[in-house]
Amino acid sequence: MLAHVDPADPDHGPRTARPGTARMCVVTRQVRPVDELIRFVVAPDGAAVPDLKRKLPGRGLWVTATHHAVAEAARRGLFSRGFKTSVKAAPSLADETERLLARGAVEALAMAAKAGLVVAGFGKVEDTLDRHQAVALIHASDGADDGIRKLDAKLLTANRAANRQIAAGDGEMSRIPVISALTSAELDLALGRSNVIHAAVLAGPAGKTFLSRSQILVRYRMANDGGTDGKTTPNKTAPDKTAPNSQTRPARHRAP
Repeated sequence: MLAHVDPADPDHGPRTARPGTARMCVVTRQVRPVDELIRFVVAPDGAAVPDLKRKLPGRGLWVTATHHAVAEAARRGLFSRGFKTSVKAAPSLADETERLLARGAVEALAMAAKAGLVVAGFGKVEDTLDRHQAVALIHASDGADDGIRKLDAKLLTANRAANRQIAAGDGEMSRIPVISALTSAELDLALGRSNVIHAAVLAGPAGKTFLSRSQILVRYRMANDGGTDGKTTPNKTAPDKTAPNSQTRPARHRAP
């Protein structure tokens, strides 16, 4: 008789976690693409640690990439159950995972800046939007409302122009997302300057990496398996049809 294999059992190593594959979340028991999950492995000291780049050796368990799911996995002892051995999962594991995700976004923004794909400062960002050169608009999560409103209005005009071009059959322009997942201090660290509140990302591979990591961070903070986990507040106004994707821009979330 063949032994029953639980699809939520640990994988056989990082090479099984290629993009496009799917795994079962040990919390929700739902099968998801690995890009929507976080892989966890057991460290030499017996603690569960997130393998955000899916490269750490050893077998791995998968958890939906939300703060709520990781906290539930730790609270319910699912790492020990899944690995079938005693695994330490600190109550702060979900918060620590969030800090690592934020660090990854900061590092990716720093790499984009080194590649010359980031401009910072209100005037430079405004000019970049006017020239339709930005692929993303960044606001510090703790930035003042006035500057954010002005640049968002500028972006709204750019997105409406993009909509008109798309409707006319010109697909070269795309709507620009707004990212406000990082604090001013984190933007300072990434860009090597002080008091960064606004920035814009230009087209390029390093910029795409930053967008991907920041969007994962936003989903981790905001999503609660289809809702919100109470860690963020809703946007002050209803999104305009031509406004950036509201999921990309949480309202005023401060990094832990």
